[in-house]
Amino acid sequence: MKYIVKKASQSFKPDGNWNKKQFAGIEAVRLNNFMGAKPAHFPQVEAKLAYDDNFLYVIFKVDDNYIKAVNTEYDSSVCRDSCVEFFFTPSNDIGHGYFNAEINCCGTILLRHQKLSGVETVVISETDAKKFEIFSTFKGKVEPEITQPRQWFIEYKIPYEVLKKYAPVMKPAAGVQWRVNFYKCADGTSKPHWLTWNKVELPQPDFHRPEFFGTLEFE
Repeated sequence: MKYIVKKASQSFKPDGNWNKKQFAGIEAVRLNNFMGAKPAHFPQVEAKLAYDDNFLYVIFKVDDNYIKAVNTEYDSSVCRDSCVEFFFTPSNDIGHGYFNAEINCCGTILLRHQKLSGVETVVISETDAKKFEIFSTFKGKVEPEITQPRQWFIEYKIPYEVLKKYAPVMKPAAGVQWRVNFYKCADGTSKPHWLTWNKVELPQPDFHRPEFFGTLEFE
């Protein structure tokens, strides 16, 4: 699959506003695929992206019914919480490896770069991760689990200068392509699921498979 990323007219701060003018007219990606058995709970998950000369902007919107977050420390196991994930190679060559940005519903991030799953893995420094300026709907732990319909947002911006410290980066410009996938998981909740944007054809859930990444193309 391919997603076209439009250039923002001006820079902006993450605030969780899905309808802000900088995202006006931007089509959302939808996470309609799943890994493993079809989940009993299939939250509606969408994301939008925009870019400028310094940042890639990312916002997720989740319509959920079962929400939990117990991990609040940097680089902790946020995938076990209600979590949205953006995996990306900042070029069209997955041979350079990929970043995995995993963020739970209270804004805790796990941010790494690796060649392949568990190969040449580098944990991005917490100082650099803070430059993503994450907005989250929930603040602090979400426990006990919320078991009623709620909408929540994660928004952040990715500084190219941070990425360049850890991997080769093809800076976004018209016609440039990156390889990516979007995910939603909730391994440790009462209704676990593993949702994807680009289809991952494997018998068991495994997000760390860059060969299944789709394409971002910058406009």
